[in-house]
Amino acid sequence: MPQGPVKLRQATLGDLPPDIRRPSYDRSRLTPGIVHIGVGNFHRAHQSWYLNRLMEQGQAQDWAILGAGVRPYDAAMREKLLAQDCLTTLIELDPARSAAEVVGPMIDYLPVAPGHGPLIRAMADPRIRIVSLTVTEGGYFVDPATNGFDAAHPDIRHDARNPDAPHTAFGAMIAALALRRAAGQPPFTCQSCDNLQGNGAVLRQTVVGLAGLSDPGLADWIADRGRFPNSMVDCIVPATGPAEIARARAFGVDDAAPVTHENFRQWVIEDDFCAGRPDWDRVGAIFTTDVHAYEAMKIRILNAGHQVLANAGELLSVPTIADCMAHPAIGAMFHAVQTDEILPYVTAVPGTTPTAYLDLIAHRFANPAIHDTPRRVAFDGGSRHPGFVLPILRDALAAGGSVRGLALVEALWARMCAGSREDGTAIEPNDPQWERLTAAAAAARERPRAWLEQPSIYGDLYGNAVFGDAFDRWLAMIWQEGTAAALAAYAEGR
Repeated sequence: MPQGPVKLRQATLGDLPPDIRRPSYDRSRLTPGIVHIGVGNFHRAHQSWYLNRLMEQGQAQDWAILGAGVRPYDAAMREKLLAQDCLTTLIELDPARSAAEVVGPMIDYLPVAPGHGPLIRAMADPRIRIVSLTVTEGGYFVDPATNGFDAAHPDIRHDARNPDAPHTAFGAMIAALALRRAAGQPPFTCQSCDNLQGNGAVLRQTVVGLAGLSDPGLADWIADRGRFPNSMVDCIVPATGPAEIARARAFGVDDAAPVTHENFRQWVIEDDFCAGRPDWDRVGAIFTTDVHAYEAMKIRILNAGHQVLANAGELLSVPTIADCMAHPAIGAMFHAVQTDEILPYVTAVPGTTPTAYLDLIAHRFANPAIHDTPRRVAFDGGSRHPGFVLPILRDALAAGGSVRGLALVEALWARMCAGSREDGTAIEPNDPQWERLTAAAAAARERPRAWLEQPSIYGDLYGNAVFGDAFDRWLAMIWQEGTAAALAAYAEGR
């Protein structure tokens, strides 16, 4: 047995410690069936894990993954993964135990190049039957004021003028689909794996909308022949840093990009594919004709719940989400907002109720082995609040329900975007629109309603007196008396 951690490669799998699970299938016999754009931690802990389990059953050997990226920073991940034969160490974090396994469904990572030529050529290959994406909730060029396709975005305008040398992942997909159509080949299924309600419908809107700007006939072909299944994805996957790399080394694996994750996964998928699919349901995924109820429950209780915690945690310098749950004031706010203002607008799904699902989420959030930070959870609030929190707030207003807690959540976000914690330390930029948000937050310090004067986020909510008055009161209190005082006032019903 080698001394010290084993450098992760295909040739060294046999040298790993015996308690580390590794691929039991012959990776040299795998052939590609999926191109995945956005090879971050979530993809490798979720979609890749399901496919790995299926391959271990002797299935899906022709569905291997080609990784891809469309931004310059993706090249660094490509370099790391190619150096270890696209293998990834997954480390399960559980208070009772911790386990590691190596997964291997990815067999290559395509070059990241201007114009995305290598990616376009790979997706045009008829062996590729699914192109999937994890490009973040805010990456789909949705106009927040209308929820329609943002045809005016500079990257979209570029791709419409230069369809053979696009900037975006969607432009590359369209270029590949154009090649397939010209060659008489069928389209691939376009599959979003991002945390978006109706993620398949949003992806369809973007792809068909962009295609229509340069080739209406191609857009019609994609709309008619292509498929865009909706899905709900769920697994808490923290970012990787030195501590995670050290944790992998402690297991005996020298992995440059390991992934830690909780001991829970869920994947609910609309069974609507145009060119076949792996049988992911053999390893725990759920195929259904009604994804909406599952994703609504998850987005409202889990994703909105993360936003309930994250900004208060940042302001009070609480290290992790688990610590936020253990914090008396933040944890109490979480349970009260969930019970009083979120659960009333969540519908049950087969096998569970909103109350039972909240219990599950609270248990997962409180897992002390998951070092998930408020900063990571709060990232891109400009997309996450409109996507996760504000739809609930609108439902509550329409029903005449309480919005005290949700207004407090928005006020805490506005205070966090001012860029400093209550202990005086700086909050580094944490949103693609950070400069705009910090300017609005600065104006709102003297005039709270200035924060709501962001139509791309709040739309007509700015004019709602019930929400606006509650928001004004909370933000003024946070600035004058502090976050802790505001949380105490909320708990006391003041």
